[in-house]
Amino acid sequence: MNTHDNLTQLIDHTCQTYADLPAYNSAGKTLTFSDVEQQSRYLAQWFQQHSGLQVGDRIAIQLPNIVDYPIVTYAALRAGLIVVNTNPLYTAREMLHQFNDAGVKAIVLLDGLADKLTTIIDQTSINTVIVTAAVGLPAVKGTQLSLPELIEQGEQLAPLKVHNANRDDIAVLQYTGGTTGVAKAAMLSHGNILANAEQMNERFAEIMQPGQETGICPLPLYHIYAFTVNMIGLFAMGQFNVLIPNPRDLDALVKQVEPHTINYFSGINTLFIGLCMHPGFKALDFSQLKMTVSGGAALTHAAADAWMKVTGCTITEGYGLSETSPVATLNDFKKEEIGSIGRTLSNTVVEIWDENDQPVAEGQSGEIVVKGPQVMMGYWQRQDETDKCMKGGFFKTGDVGLQLPSGNYKIVDRLKDMIIVSGFNVYPNEVENVLCQHPAICEAAVIGAQDEKTGERVCAYITLKEPIDEQQVTDYCRENLSAYKVPKSIIFMEELPKSTVGKILRRELRK
Repeated sequence: MNTHDNLTQLIDHTCQTYADLPAYNSAGKTLTFSDVEQQSRYLAQWFQQHSGLQVGDRIAIQLPNIVDYPIVTYAALRAGLIVVNTNPLYTAREMLHQFNDAGVKAIVLLDGLADKLTTIIDQTSINTVIVTAAVGLPAVKGTQLSLPELIEQGEQLAPLKVHNANRDDIAVLQYTGGTTGVAKAAMLSHGNILANAEQMNERFAEIMQPGQETGICPLPLYHIYAFTVNMIGLFAMGQFNVLIPNPRDLDALVKQVEPHTINYFSGINTLFIGLCMHPGFKALDFSQLKMTVSGGAALTHAAADAWMKVTGCTITEGYGLSETSPVATLNDFKKEEIGSIGRTLSNTVVEIWDENDQPVAEGQSGEIVVKGPQVMMGYWQRQDETDKCMKGGFFKTGDVGLQLPSGNYKIVDRLKDMIIVSGFNVYPNEVENVLCQHPAICEAAVIGAQDEKTGERVCAYITLKEPIDEQQVTDYCRENLSAYKVPKSIIFMEELPKSTVGKILRRELRK
């Protein structure tokens, strides 16, 4: 991959290099790299000449995984706009906070979602609303603008004035920190995202041939994982991304995968488990699958083992955050150390610090801190929050980890998720891992609850594959965990609360 000065150059160069190859598929519609270049250029021309938007204005993209997502993203970047990735499942309240915090001037969304926007739009600075339909059909007429029509209009306009952003110009405002209170935006520059794509592609190149691979992207593009890995990194390698609009519908996902010979798959622990229990998925052809990447939540042994059994492919776990664009570490392909997050990407430094921001002794646990060209510029209009988490160029992740003898790193837990029972530290991940290895348990989430006797007690919420009772779970935990780590209360659930990306939300259980 060539080094570029900005994302616009990367988009142009990639589309020229791989022009006739398929770039994206969704809902039965396939676009070549040439189609993507042309449609995003026409839309960028409309943005520049007809939208009233200026360089540096923020545009929200609130779409599921359809081919319009990359077109709008690339058009916005080519026109010098800043992308604000927005979850389509947000409530009106969450939308209002994000749009006002970012000062959003324009939005592109699915026509079916326009109702929520109408309840809050008067309280925002949005004056351009562009709608599209899930299968790229012309959207509803009305005060809103239709995306396919704007692309047609843009074709008639004067050629695009290429916006040459600097590496330090903001490309994306990526909202995060919903777990710690109010959502704030990581300012990711053209340089941050380019650097991360280059760092990842250096590793992907060990196992993949440019312009020759087909992959499944079930994770939402509004999440930084799929945004950078699929829509920037793998795209820049000329790979074919099959976008899955709704990964929760496993039947539909299997149907969408079926026509393709797949070489790579990007997913998350909960999705791997669900797919491995799906008869239709088990029947697919995995003979050419050579790379499965996991991120966003800890990968369990149970998920990795089930995936290997069904697909014959290992899962390669990486680690990162919105603030690191996102990837900081990644396991080595085919030599994965399950339970670890792998080693650092090139030009990345990871250290483990104590509560005084000093490196700990070798093998000790502490807070993981990350330094590298992919680390954000700071939080948008939140200098106080930036100062709390940045020190000497290092980003303080809030994750507790340690370095293993292999040189790989391991997450022990989130600082705030740790449970203290009678002065002993209990890390929920460890208890969850043990629970998930029980043959009858499907998924587990562990939290701390107040306890008069011990300060806190361990509570486990679990879903089952087959019936077992509380006593059997307790006996099993006693065999595998120190007494203070054994859950004192066990709650069986039909389903655990999850984010749209499939991450189990412990905070919902704490409520």
